[in-house]
Amino acid sequence: MNNNLRYALATARLNTTDIATALAVDPKTVTRWINGRTPYPRHRWAIADLLHLDESDLWPEAAPRHQALADGVQAIYPHRWAVPHTIWRNLFQQASQEIGILAYSALFLAEDRGLLDILTTRAGAGAKIRILLGDPEGPEIAARGVDEGIGSAVMAARVKNALMLYRPLLDVDGVEIRHHRTVLYSSIYRGDDELLVNTHAYATPAANAPVIHLHHTDDQGPADVYLTSFERTWTSAQPYCDQP
Repeated sequence: MNNNLRYALATARLNTTDIATALAVDPKTVTRWINGRTPYPRHRWAIADLLHLDESDLWPEAAPRHQALADGVQAIYPHRWAVPHTIWRNLFQQASQEIGILAYSALFLAEDRGLLDILTTRAGAGAKIRILLGDPEGPEIAARGVDEGIGSAVMAARVKNALMLYRPLLDVDGVEIRHHRTVLYSSIYRGDDELLVNTHAYATPAANAPVIHLHHTDDQGPADVYLTSFERTWTSAQPYCDQP
């Protein structure tokens, strides 16, 4: 019996179904973990993030995360869809200074009304929110659609749909949306010093590509690489002008 995990779940008021849903696994699998089976590293990291604990607090016998990953790297998820929904919400909900989104469409976020409400709330609390989406008329969007195997027209339509859903945010003070014409090697999602970096791979939709959870510690850390990329793209992007 893993009493550490059992007590942590009770404290967080979460049950096996909650964890199973967040990690996209069977509830029976979570029960086996509580009964003493050690999860795969990616699942241990996801649960630790979900409970705001260190992996060693739940599985003292497992190798500490910092021995397996580089400094500043919190976790690596095999696919974007494998990142627990709570992680996305916490990324933005806990931000007090700045939220940044750099992607071609980020449609999966735009379709989540709860996340849009979080962005609105954080902007009202004083956080600066910058959203960078691809120019639907740009050749980069067409090329990415071909790369993913969905076609240029479909990719452009995804961007336009996302812009329509993000449109209400333009009426919120502190929110700015820009169009970029940049070839992205990764989509970047920032909440203050926390980043989720969705890598891009040829012939692979972004949802199926890995995601790296980074913490910005200093100017030499891996997070700084992606923050620099965000700023360079923002500088060269054009303000989004809403058209009826």
